Amino acid sequence: MQAVLLLRAVVGLKYTPPDRGSTNGTRAMAGHSKWANIQHRKGRQDAARSKLFSKLAKEITVAAKMGDPDPDKNPRLRLAVKEARSQSVPKDVIERAIKKSQAGEGDNYEEIRYEGYGPGGVAVIVEAMTDNRNRTASVVRSTFGKHGGNLGETGSVGFMFERKGSISYPAAVGDEDTVMMAAIEAGAEDVESSEDGHIIYTADTDLNEVSNALEAELGESESTKLIWQPTTTTELDLDGMQKLMKLIEVLEDDDDVQRVTANFEVSDEVLAQL
Repeated sequence: MQAVLLLRAVVGLKYTPPDRGSTNGTRAMAGHSKWANIQHRKGRQDAARSKLFSKLAKEITVAAKMGDPDPDKNPRLRLAVKEARSQSVPKDVIERAIKKSQAGEGDNYEEIRYEGYGPGGVAVIVEAMTDNRNRTASVVRSTFGKHGGNLGETGSVGFMFERKGSISYPAAVGDEDTVMMAAIEAGAEDVESSEDGHIIYTADTDLNEVSNALEAELGESESTKLIWQPTTTTELDLDGMQKLMKLIEVLEDDDDVQRVTANFEVSDEVLAQL
């Protein structure tokens, strides 16, 4: 343990323990790493799986179109394929998505980022991939308005987030020191460990390299992706959290929306009531 602490100090790697702080005596949970847990509690994972497969396949098609169709020669495609596999997307679906890029599909897709505020003043980033900018903008703006939010200009909330790589492993892969040592060797920036598992953070440009190094040491990850990590968070009460969840769920249900990130924070007490 002392050796690990010394290494942390030498390389400047941060370790975030399970209890990241308290709010009225309960542990606070930041939105960037807990949204999936909330979805699981609400039983949305199975219902959303088919949409998730479609979104991951779209990312693969666009990544292959923008570069080489060989994942070994295209870092973005390699990460997209890795994330799809970690989410149990069938091999034939992945292969069809790559072939679509060679058949001319994906030509008209463009990536757009929308920013705004949700209920309680929570900052929200919506990443979309669309072949009709006007349609997507109209739907996103309407959704914010109907669910207690307000769509802003690009950059209106982006300064409250940092672009990072995120690599998730189950708790069973090893204890916090084992994962910390592997992360140090791989060149990661931060490790967040809890009873739910381990999340390893990297610089956005290092995600592919670090994930490959970790895979050699710890095996295949549960998830490997680029995220928007909040640098500041907004705490919500039960009513505010329920309203935000509805906004995010409606946004995520749209076929053009790839992912939604919000800088909410919620206590265990509130989480238990959702």
